[in-house]
Amino acid sequence: MIHLKSKDEIERIRASCRIAADAMVLVQDALVPGVTTAALDEIADNYIRSQGGVASALGYRGFPRSICVSINEVVVHGIPGPRQLLAGDILSVDIAVAKDGYHGDMNVSFAIGTIDADAARLIQATRQAMEIGLQASQPGARMGDVGAGIQQRVEAEGFSVVRDFCGHGIGRAFHEEPQVLHFGTAGTGRRLEPGTVFTVEPMINAGVPEVRILDDQWTAVTADGLLSTQFEHTVAVTEYGPDILSRFADLPF
Repeated sequence: MIHLKSKDEIERIRASCRIAADAMVLVQDALVPGVTTAALDEIADNYIRSQGGVASALGYRGFPRSICVSINEVVVHGIPGPRQLLAGDILSVDIAVAKDGYHGDMNVSFAIGTIDADAARLIQATRQAMEIGLQASQPGARMGDVGAGIQQRVEAEGFSVVRDFCGHGIGRAFHEEPQVLHFGTAGTGRRLEPGTVFTVEPMINAGVPEVRILDDQWTAVTADGLLSTQFEHTVAVTEYGPDILSRFADLPF
């Protein structure tokens, strides 16, 4: 069952998103070759706590750290640790925050130093696909419209949409209904109503869409070892159109 959020609830979600977005800026500022992913986790966690929030991921179903950091062939749920970033890496950073009973969630893919043209094209296509999904989140539209637009953009570039993971409703719980598929058929699925809040977070692979889970039971990697990228924003459907709650005019995301 989908809980339609009030204007006050939407503003509380936006406030949590703001903390996540500011933490993302601090992480971005620290992205230099040689930094460890554990150091990035500490930067984000310290800031989130300083703002009276808590990291939504920490302890969620046993996840051991505060943010997810996914490098190169890692699709999602990479666990921060001693690994150092190298020039030429791609890093997806997922930060979610809970404050005053409401969660906000976002993900950005970064290039570490100079990356090759194909990797840059993958990042660009993934970001554009997310934007298409966000703009499709209109009142009266259907969930299939969101996924179909993303899929069409990605496959036109010769990339593939990961099907094992999806976007999700968000609010008092970190993950709520509805599930948001990043592929599908336009004109199908649940109709979007004002007050629906969810994430659009396509995970896009350079090769095949399949993934495999490593022994830590969290880290998902591409089945063929090729690159993967992800972008995510939290969006509210309003009577006037999509309101992207994790996007702020003074920030680059």
